[in-house]
Amino acid sequence: MKLAIGSDHVGFKLKEKIKAQLREAGYELADFGCDSTDSADYPDYGCAVSQAVARGECDKGILICSTGIGMSMTANKVAGIRAALCHNLFTAEMSRKHNDANVLALGANCVDEELGKQIVHAWLATSFEGGRHQRRIDKIMACGS
Repeated sequence: MKLAIGSDHVGFKLKEKIKAQLREAGYELADFGCDSTDSADYPDYGCAVSQAVARGECDKGILICSTGIGMSMTANKVAGIRAALCHNLFTAEMSRKHNDANVLALGANCVDEELGKQIVHAWLATSFEGGRHQRRIDKIMACGS
């Protein structure tokens, strides 16, 4: 599985920790930046990651900023993206089971490194249940089109 990942300056350190975890687990990564803790605008990276997922260049995406809110808002502007802002394991699992989220947004000021890694692991390990949830996903995807 190929994952797109990106962050702003606040999320940079957590992004680097998560990248190491993902590489160790055997995932292929496309890092869309940023590359330091120097001030950076989250929409630039949120848009790039989300477009790569929407185009099918990457299977899923992970975005990190200070709260995850700006990244999730940016990602959800891209057609075909269902980004979920998750701050705990339950929301990570449910975003996959019921919403088939294809982009995960995290807040580096909301989760510590260990919880962030656990959320990513849970999100990637959880499958979409389909069934009655597919009808709802179809409605989400039709909204605004």
